[in-house]
Amino acid sequence: MVEEQRETGKAGSLVFSVNGQRLEVSSRLDPSTTLLEFLRTRTSLKSVKLGCGEGGCGACIVLLSKYDPVLDQVEDFTISSCLTLLCSVNGCSVTTSEGLGNSKDGFHPIHQRFSGFHASQCGFCTPGMCVSLFGALVKAEKNDQRDPSPGFSKLTVVEAEKAISGNLCRCTGYRPIADACKSFAADVDIEDLGLNSFWKKEESHETKMSRLPLYDHNHEICTFPEFLKREIKSSLLLDSERYSWYKPATVEELQSLLKSIDADCKTRMKLVVGNTGMGYYKELEHHDRYIDLGCVLELSSIRRDEEGIEIGAAVTISKTIEALKEENNSEFNSESKIVFKRIALHMEKIASEFVRNTGSVGGNLVMAQRKHFPSDIATILLAAGAFVHILSGTLHEKLTLDEFLERPPLDSKSVLLNIKIPNYAASKNISSEMDSKLLFETYRAAPRPLGNALPYLNAAFLSEVSCLKSSGSAVLNKCRVVFGAYGTKHAIRAKEVEKFLSGKILTIGVLYEAVKLVKATVVPEDGTPSPAYRSSLAAGYLFDFLYPLIDINSKISGVWSDEYSNTSLFKDAKIKRKYSQLDHVQLPTLLSSSEQVLELNNNHHPVGQPTKKVGSALQASGEAVFVDDIPSPTNCLHGAFIHSMKPYARVKDIRFKSKLLPDGVSGLISVRDIPKGGENRGCTTRFGTESLFADELTQYAGERLAFVSTNRLSQVADTQKHADIASNLVEVDYDIENLEPPILTVEEAIKRSSLLEVPLLLYPKQVGDTSKGLAEADHKILFAKLKLGSQYHFYMETQTALALPDENNCMVVYSSTQCPEYAHVTIAKCLGIPEHNVRVITRRVGGGFGGKAMKAIPVATACALAAHKFRRPVRTYLNRKTDMIMAGGRHPMEITYNVGFKSNGKVTALQLDILINAGISLDISPMMPKNILSGLKKYDWGALSFDIKVCKTNHSSKTAMRGPGEVQGSYIAETVIEHVASTLSMDVDSVRNINFHRYDSLKLFYDVASGDSAEYTLTSIWNKLAESSSFKQRVEIIKEFNRCKVWKKRGISRVPVVHPVLVRPTPGKVSILSDGSVVVEVGGIEWGQGLWTKVKQMAAFALSSIKCDGVENLLDKVRVIQADTLSLTQGGMTAGSTTSESSCESVRLCCEVLVERLAPLKETLQGQMGSVTWDALICKAYVGSLNLSASSRYIPDFTSMHYLNYGAAVSEVEVNLLTGETTILRSDIIYDCGQSLNPAVDLGQIEGAFVQGIGFFMLEEYTTNSDGLVVADSTWTYKIPTIDTIPKQFNVEIHNSGHHQKRVLSSKASGEPPLLLAASVHCAARAAIRDARRQLHSWGCMDESYSTFNLEVPATMPKVKELCGLDNVERYLGWKMGIK
Repeated sequence: MVEEQRETGKAGSLVFSVNGQRLEVSSRLDPSTTLLEFLRTRTSLKSVKLGCGEGGCGACIVLLSKYDPVLDQVEDFTISSCLTLLCSVNGCSVTTSEGLGNSKDGFHPIHQRFSGFHASQCGFCTPGMCVSLFGALVKAEKNDQRDPSPGFSKLTVVEAEKAISGNLCRCTGYRPIADACKSFAADVDIEDLGLNSFWKKEESHETKMSRLPLYDHNHEICTFPEFLKREIKSSLLLDSERYSWYKPATVEELQSLLKSIDADCKTRMKLVVGNTGMGYYKELEHHDRYIDLGCVLELSSIRRDEEGIEIGAAVTISKTIEALKEENNSEFNSESKIVFKRIALHMEKIASEFVRNTGSVGGNLVMAQRKHFPSDIATILLAAGAFVHILSGTLHEKLTLDEFLERPPLDSKSVLLNIKIPNYAASKNISSEMDSKLLFETYRAAPRPLGNALPYLNAAFLSEVSCLKSSGSAVLNKCRVVFGAYGTKHAIRAKEVEKFLSGKILTIGVLYEAVKLVKATVVPEDGTPSPAYRSSLAAGYLFDFLYPLIDINSKISGVWSDEYSNTSLFKDAKIKRKYSQLDHVQLPTLLSSSEQVLELNNNHHPVGQPTKKVGSALQASGEAVFVDDIPSPTNCLHGAFIHSMKPYARVKDIRFKSKLLPDGVSGLISVRDIPKGGENRGCTTRFGTESLFADELTQYAGERLAFVSTNRLSQVADTQKHADIASNLVEVDYDIENLEPPILTVEEAIKRSSLLEVPLLLYPKQVGDTSKGLAEADHKILFAKLKLGSQYHFYMETQTALALPDENNCMVVYSSTQCPEYAHVTIAKCLGIPEHNVRVITRRVGGGFGGKAMKAIPVATACALAAHKFRRPVRTYLNRKTDMIMAGGRHPMEITYNVGFKSNGKVTALQLDILINAGISLDISPMMPKNILSGLKKYDWGALSFDIKVCKTNHSSKTAMRGPGEVQGSYIAETVIEHVASTLSMDVDSVRNINFHRYDSLKLFYDVASGDSAEYTLTSIWNKLAESSSFKQRVEIIKEFNRCKVWKKRGISRVPVVHPVLVRPTPGKVSILSDGSVVVEVGGIEWGQGLWTKVKQMAAFALSSIKCDGVENLLDKVRVIQADTLSLTQGGMTAGSTTSESSCESVRLCCEVLVERLAPLKETLQGQMGSVTWDALICKAYVGSLNLSASSRYIPDFTSMHYLNYGAAVSEVEVNLLTGETTILRSDIIYDCGQSLNPAVDLGQIEGAFVQGIGFFMLEEYTTNSDGLVVADSTWTYKIPTIDTIPKQFNVEIHNSGHHQKRVLSSKASGEPPLLLAASVHCAARAAIRDARRQLHSWGCMDESYSTFNLEVPATMPKVKELCGLDNVERYLGWKMGIK
């Protein structure tokens, strides 16, 4: 029971506030209930989204405020509400995005700026972004800095960007989000901010300032209400027995609690602080009691004395960072302060700020000790010589951190009390020949520079170094060498390495032997991914730490800081930078700059204007309603899928582990529950169908076996969670006797002739005579091989649906789908009812990218089937793991190619054999051969032949994903070009140039899609990009950089794209209401691509042709409404980048009809009145019963159905040869949008697609186990781009090409083609690696074939490092010593 706005409640009740409103939970509740579950199920607030349930995406962030009545201070910090337990917020205040502002009370400047900077596309992640930024603003206001200029905050640009570094967005590419955040920074140059709806670029600084929504830091929201302060002052204690939640205040109280629980062996107890460990371990077992350690004085305090800093185990990581950074610690010497700051800066790379704000240092260490969590904190504190204090019953133990980690796992009754980091002082005056200093450094290699990613390895080194005054040589008096997270149970001290180094004069020879010893010591356990890479990292980090100390006197002296000014050891500038200043380990810089160039089209106003996305402010405030935001109807059940763990087996039985149904479970839905007359159909495509559930045989790991439904209305909890728990209580019996082994590779599929049929009409045509072309070639590359993996869509909103049984055997289904019509047909077929008994409604989709096309249909169908059986509403919202297992993803493939070419690089023939892994069923796979060739034909290959086989395997069906086939084909083309260039030792850009299409070859390869010669803009784009990006000059600069730098190499690459698209028939409907407002329906679905925005602009433009007064304001009168399959039929699918333009054209046709109907009346009224307003015209039309509703179906003719999109990109990267990390320094894009319908929307599509492509080419590994079951199934194991992995400089120009008569108002698509341009990043990385390998060759470590290699996709850090040399450190040192 939740009671609101009462200041006196039941004694001991759970009381807190949300957005200033008092909430009291007076009934019993499950203590495992999270704040997110409560907010989403027991309040009307919907801004707090469930994106992962792991603290890994930021969609669920809220601001938590705590009041200290003693100090009369409020502490504000962001938290991940999906991990925060509800009982822990007793007496606290919660602020969500709705609490910042909303449509009723007015939007907050954060919402307004996110909207105005076009920083919200699908909008699912936007409320979390807004709260993250708000948290940073609140935190900054408490700084002692001087007040900023009006309209700005105390935030710096770096802090503003960092504020959302832990938030994921799959749509925007982050650049506009960064601009929205930076607009609040005190030090921002407003001229650097990107495209927005507030001002025009050419306007004055003062005008721009006046139009930016005002932020007044002096009148910000009160985050902690006064009534709650009064209640806290009068004591606000939680009834421990009622809530099974205990908050001891002292160690003695804790001991008493543990003792009482120990006496009751049946009681299951859990110790918690921030509960952030649940994000990783996802414990499902029930606990009877929770003990919150956050208020135990001894565990929550930080103490300082001359011996060091003692940090209570319950102190959060964020507070620990603050304590270690404090400057006014007079107890500590300068060396200790540097050690403490190094530790703090490393901790800032752990997790995200909203996790660090609640996660405790002690909890992290206990997870490392008890569960072997790959902890950074354990590694850096072990190197720092930390001690721990443990309480076991009544026994107090003080141990070194080494001893703590080595001992058997702590039992649940043992408690870590505190951690002591000692004060340091190096030995003084060891002899007259030496002086000494302490050096401390930490390292981590992870997919994301700013953290929120587990490391491949972390390391920390503490060393006392002396300098021989006579020779200037460095002596290591003693050292601690620590490595962790590399595939071992816990962090370890490399004691053999320490022993070897101690007391030695540091020479290249000594370092060479130490590096070899490290590699022998750091050996990951069996089964650890990339073991050789991790060992190589360890060697590289030790080298990085020690090499600057070799031959100190030969280095150039520099000016030192006061800390080291008296020490000859530290007179070298390079060593000073590395060991004394904190710059060496500061957090990486983020997006440094960007530029957007576009030309507005005013011919069809408001079409062509960069108007804000429809509903973007609502999305920011969290008021935009997604499917899972629809309130659960009375008596609603929640469902969860049970999927197969086997790739090919008989399903003998599916049952719950206990004989009785778990509490609240209504039952299992399986193939046996499909009604008479219905079909086992889960999906309908133009090529065939797919089963809803396995029937007798499961054919792939991840296949749907059953659907469990639960109802726990008595619980104050999200019943979806209980459905997920129930699904884990199900057992499946499999039998594989007498079954053939599964087909899990394309090679096995070919061997067993397991192929899917491709209709002849869809199979692409060969071009020219490849035999002749190969015969004419001066050179040939034969049987070269290439593999491309899969990619997960990672839409922020997982698959979801809500089914409502209606009267007369009808079914209403709310589905987050790109294809409501296909879902409609499938549900009707499954239930065996007429299609007019089914209604599918889709308002908006929280990201799709192809993944909400076919794969959303079985989710909606399962809900409908369960609702049909139980005659009750049924909903589901897939957890991220299940979604990732069932999603299918992008098509993997294997390619073999033969290519012939002239000595000048001109290709004469290309021959391809491609094996596509389609999975178990058709889905959209028959389209793949044509799509692959569409992307591949961007170069003139002379002649082109291919044999493409679509292989049926025992994997989940692969499906459409942004640029399906085209992205692979385009990349194959680049790989061939690069291979030709390396074989000829030619510059790859010149090879690209010589193989560019002329118009005649373009027409030969692309036929009717090539259009007129004037439409072929790629050559002009290519040349323009070379100039605008200073491509040739930068090539020379990079050559010089690579010549001078040993351990960093840069590469640059320019890549074109030619992308055909297909315009599909699309329906539309426009109705004018009596007050002159306009309602529009279209077949296209809004999922963030701005379809509604463009449609709204088109309706306003087309209706304005009536030319009466007031039509200039029509844009504000138009509303686009949700898709409803019974209201607007034949909606088709939203896919292929062209649904926006076809929807616009269908609306334009409707408006033409309406204008034609209104025109005679308008002429009559003008004759009578002289002028007529829009509102008066519509009023008269209603009086005259004029039909003001029109429907149409746009069907493009053959000549306008196909066309080509053009673009090009230049990317520059820097590769760290010690770690394999690739940093994207700059990307420049020019993309031809024709006459853009909305440049702001198209810009967002270009940037978002490009960054999603970066994920495919550089980061995202969608891996499976040996049975084909997806194991990259969480935010921990699957890494999409974040703000710290996008280009540091990101420039985009929208090229407005000439008039295209056959296009919709001369516009062109922008959704998918730009993704292909991200291959420029991969190719640039290849160029940098080539220079690294050239360097290895110069060291005598590699033969002449160094320039020919295959860089896999994605080019992750281990793969890049392997090509740069896993032993490059040893090779370098050996070369320096003259060892071959």
